[in-house]
Amino acid sequence: MTTVQTPRAYATVTGPTATYIAPDGHTEPVTANGAEDIRHAVVRRASADARTAGIALELVTSGDRGTHRLLIDTTGTITAVPALPTPRPSNGGPPTTAAVTDGARNDASATPTALRLEPIAERRIGEEVEDGSPPSGETAPIPDAEPTHVGRPSFITPAAETPEAIPGWRGVLVQLGIAVPPSARQQRHAGLVRTVSRQWAGCRSIAVANGKGGVGKTMTTAMLAAAYARWGGGNVLAWDNNDTRGTLGWRTETGLYDTTVRDLLPTAEELLTQGAGVSDISRFVHHQGVDRYDVLRSNPELLATDQRIVADQFDLLMQVAARYYRLVVFDSGNDESADRWLRMIDSSHQLVIPTLAALESAESAALLLDALRHRDDHSAALAENAVVIVTQAEPGGRDVARIADGFVGHVRAVHTIPYDRALKSGPLRFDTLHPRTQNAWLSTAASVAKGL
Repeated sequence: MTTVQTPRAYATVTGPTATYIAPDGHTEPVTANGAEDIRHAVVRRASADARTAGIALELVTSGDRGTHRLLIDTTGTITAVPALPTPRPSNGGPPTTAAVTDGARNDASATPTALRLEPIAERRIGEEVEDGSPPSGETAPIPDAEPTHVGRPSFITPAAETPEAIPGWRGVLVQLGIAVPPSARQQRHAGLVRTVSRQWAGCRSIAVANGKGGVGKTMTTAMLAAAYARWGGGNVLAWDNNDTRGTLGWRTETGLYDTTVRDLLPTAEELLTQGAGVSDISRFVHHQGVDRYDVLRSNPELLATDQRIVADQFDLLMQVAARYYRLVVFDSGNDESADRWLRMIDSSHQLVIPTLAALESAESAALLLDALRHRDDHSAALAENAVVIVTQAEPGGRDVARIADGFVGHVRAVHTIPYDRALKSGPLRFDTLHPRTQNAWLSTAASVAKGL
């Protein structure tokens, strides 16, 4: 049996940074570009070494997501390495060379699907691909364990998914011990919940934008945040990223402090220090007790000139948000030239464009898509992957289907929200909505999540 000597590199991921040890023992820090996932940056660094050396190398990563072993060839193609002992270099010396047998490399049962490393504008880290394979640059975690004999059965059975409570007469029969298969509607609902409750490695952000006021941006922000927090387990921030008259604070619960983003900004550096605790953010955000997300408010009583946030300040606030939350939903203002609006677009993974079932609102949404497609590659990708939400603002509206059909084929998905009096004014609470409206928002949130 032939032994193949493969150079090996190591990377230790700690939050948004990583330490990379090249095959020759050279150590250097790795940082991500903008909103790029740090693991993508590590893979890109290893790919450069493989191209320079003209030979594939093995990359061993460790961090908050466990240990991974990847084989990266000179073209940037990534495959997972079957689980074998991976000795670390001792005394800080250079990594040793891995000895991998041809038999292990050619074992059909252990050979994964090859993935292609693509630019972030084409496919972001964490996004699904059509064939169901893992995202680019990521593989299934390999547990730290002593080597075992091939073929040994596992004594641990993977935990089954926790089924949802079954309502109505079906639920009664199930409680009596009578097996009743879920209906098609229940199966679809369970699928939507699974999608909405997904967790991602690193913070994800959603921009809710439309240059026209009064089209449902605040409502959309609150409903999406509620859906992700209710089914995904909290750690969701709704950020009122608005220079002028942001009303997210008016339509959500107020916490113990009457604080806004202007109060958070002077303390941002302190919140990023090593000694800061997870609860330190609480005095600057307003927790929604039932819907389980937090709100970072703007001050609708101040003029825009009194609460401008420039690009560097936004980036600092985004670092704080990424440290304390897994998901950020931006409620944007109407000034598409403002620094904070443009940096929101640059920092977002998914674009959501709400519009009322009115021609002026729909035209504003379409113009925004046109502008983003010509701005830069990232903005164009957001527009191509956007989700449009058409809300019926009044009972008996006739233009909902017409407007929704007008966006089909121009964005990734279009959803409609039926008229619901609970959305018109007053506090925004998910449980005050009619069941059909709740289902519409759940379906919309699942569609948006697929773009993350």
